[in-house]
Amino acid sequence: MFVDFVKIYIKAGDGGDGAISFHREKYLPFGGPDGGDGGNGGNVVFLADDGLNTLSKFRYKRKFIAQNGENGKKNNCSGKNGEDVIIKVPKGTIIKNLETGMVVADVCFKEPIVVAKGGRGGWGNRRFKSSTRQSPSFSKPGLLGEELNLSLELKLLADVGLVGLPNAGKSSLVSAISSARPKVGNYQFTTLVPCLGVVNFSEDSSFVVADIPGLIEGASKGKGLGHTFLKHLQRCRLLLHLVDVSLDDDTADPIKNIKTINDELFKFDEKLRQKKQILVASKIDVVSEKKLNAVKKYAKENDLMFFEISSYAKIGLDLLIKKLGEELTKIPNESFNDKSDFLYVKDKSFRSVFEVEKKDGIFYVSARWLLKILNTIDMQHFENLVYLQKVIKKSGIEKKLKEMNIKEGDVVNIEGYVFEYKE
Repeated sequence: MFVDFVKIYIKAGDGGDGAISFHREKYLPFGGPDGGDGGNGGNVVFLADDGLNTLSKFRYKRKFIAQNGENGKKNNCSGKNGEDVIIKVPKGTIIKNLETGMVVADVCFKEPIVVAKGGRGGWGNRRFKSSTRQSPSFSKPGLLGEELNLSLELKLLADVGLVGLPNAGKSSLVSAISSARPKVGNYQFTTLVPCLGVVNFSEDSSFVVADIPGLIEGASKGKGLGHTFLKHLQRCRLLLHLVDVSLDDDTADPIKNIKTINDELFKFDEKLRQKKQILVASKIDVVSEKKLNAVKKYAKENDLMFFEISSYAKIGLDLLIKKLGEELTKIPNESFNDKSDFLYVKDKSFRSVFEVEKKDGIFYVSARWLLKILNTIDMQHFENLVYLQKVIKKSGIEKKLKEMNIKEGDVVNIEGYVFEYKE
């Protein structure tokens, strides 16, 4: 089954907590702190896989959770880092944050992309030893890993996109010039899913052709199959427009058919008008001269490159393949020249996102990433409170409270923990 849109949940691993430990050994009464650091949480990584051309594997598994980092141990032993989760997707998969609608990444290259970063491991108490603090009895908890609700949308990466009305001969052409074997038949809508075929036009050069399911009038508004698959044409470098010039339906108007398809393409995305389009008269082994002459005239009037082929009789295919290869060398793959175009950096650090609202005289702070720190530190310990205060100040929460005119003695509720504000 061809699936080109899914929603998934990902969660990077939490960092392990730092250990609180003091060295104990016979004849060594003042061993000092030796709590090790926690391990880092595993990342959630996306990787392009050339062997995939659908998102169907996500139909039954939609949650991906990386391993947490281990807690630190005594004797200065650090916890083990959590293992990454690697999610393989087809090239051309767009990853979006469902909550913000922001594009997180566009998987167009072989390099792995870290979409959710694991939490950093906390420090053990040995890290806090100093000349004035010989026996720190506290440690730093690990940070939470990022978690996101994502949408994955596949837009096929193909060099040449085949367009035309149903039964125009697109599937037959793909089958004739590549090893792909789409379903072919003499009836409407035989192609129910896009099909990719690799075409070799020289010893060391090839290009990819995408057979897009047949379009009909109104496809840009959702009629027929076209609306579902039109988006796959947005990434093609060149469009091959097939028009049936056979005797099957001698009353059909090929020029009207050409205009119908182009009208639907441009209504869907005006940028498709800028793509180079080659007009191809198909099924010339059973040609209608009237229809063929009309298409030739249209191509000349609109300055379109024109070819005549028969996929069944293998007429004109070699010439067409050679010309497509030549034309593609002239069309730069502008969309993918700069990888930075497709990897968007988050505008806020996950660990600094918070909201503050004042209700009935109480300042409520929402900051989920602070929960692990609040849950693991000893509020009765002065040094722990000093550390918490530094975190709150560094994150910008204190600055926001001051902007909201907080005064000494006001109550602040941070994720259920209540404090009295002091200057």
